[in-house]
Amino acid sequence: MTTTAAPDRLRGKSRFQQFWVSPAMRKLRRNPLAITGLIITLLFVLMAIFAPFLAKPSGDCMRDLNIATPNEVFKPGVALQAIFAPPKACYKTERLSFQAQPGAPDARAPFGTVNGYNIYYGLIWGARTALKMGFAIVGITLIVGILVGAISGYYGGWVDNLIQRFIDVIFALPPLIMTVVVLTILRARLMGGGTEYDPTFPIIVAFSITGWAGYARIIRGEVLRTRQLEYVDAARALGGRDMRLILKHVVPNSVASVFTIAVLNLATVPLGIAALSFLGLGFESGYSEWGQLVDAARAWLKFDYWYVLAYPAAFIILFSLAFNLFGDGLRDALDPKTR
Repeated sequence: MTTTAAPDRLRGKSRFQQFWVSPAMRKLRRNPLAITGLIITLLFVLMAIFAPFLAKPSGDCMRDLNIATPNEVFKPGVALQAIFAPPKACYKTERLSFQAQPGAPDARAPFGTVNGYNIYYGLIWGARTALKMGFAIVGITLIVGILVGAISGYYGGWVDNLIQRFIDVIFALPPLIMTVVVLTILRARLMGGGTEYDPTFPIIVAFSITGWAGYARIIRGEVLRTRQLEYVDAARALGGRDMRLILKHVVPNSVASVFTIAVLNLATVPLGIAALSFLGLGFESGYSEWGQLVDAARAWLKFDYWYVLAYPAAFIILFSLAFNLFGDGLRDALDPKTR
């Protein structure tokens, strides 16, 4: 009777309802630190979505949105464009003056100014930059790592040996130095071409090229275990093609561990970009990105100008902390040994 209790309880429920009452979700919901991290993460997502309303457009952003006053951003047509397809000029931090010395917080700049730039505007729109780059970098590295690791583990032999030796070479090189080299070469090529490009593009590509190997190594180990299971042998005996077996049977049962690592890696993206800013390889001055604001604060490390560093650092710390808390909770919830 106990063996049929759980199936009877789940019968007639939708997949979402079954997922919601699963042991992993119950444990996740009962983890206060994980829920705290999720709430902070959702607040950053809402901040990024509604950035045009929290930090209203000005200057070239208003011009490209074809509006005359900042409050016109609330018009339905303009609001949709500002949320889903904002002009590139909107990512330029509002500049209130050309005074290098930081300005104290006031009504126009609640968090003060540095080099004349409105810190509040840069932080709000910087949330969009952080989430956009975080999901892009982690998404690309995750997909590439899963595919390469699955092929390596499934075929084995010389294919596995070749891929793993290449991954060993990547691991042998310092990741930051590799990222700097790739970023420098890519920017030189793009600038040499004379075409205008999204400033986030070369950074996303550089981090993606150097970040997929860790996922591939983990997936390979999972696939080596999964490919020996009976249902995979049965599908192979029925004439299933290798790629179909990999994508339909092997990968879906091997990716749980890397998804939790991917959530944790989202926390490191702003830190990595901030490191590039300190090396002079980040975004240009005035772009709405948290690391660039921290870099600008280096020249004003005095208590009188505490706000110049405190607010950007707090945003980076909270962003990283939120994904770490949620990622740790998700890992514990999905680990059957802790249930």
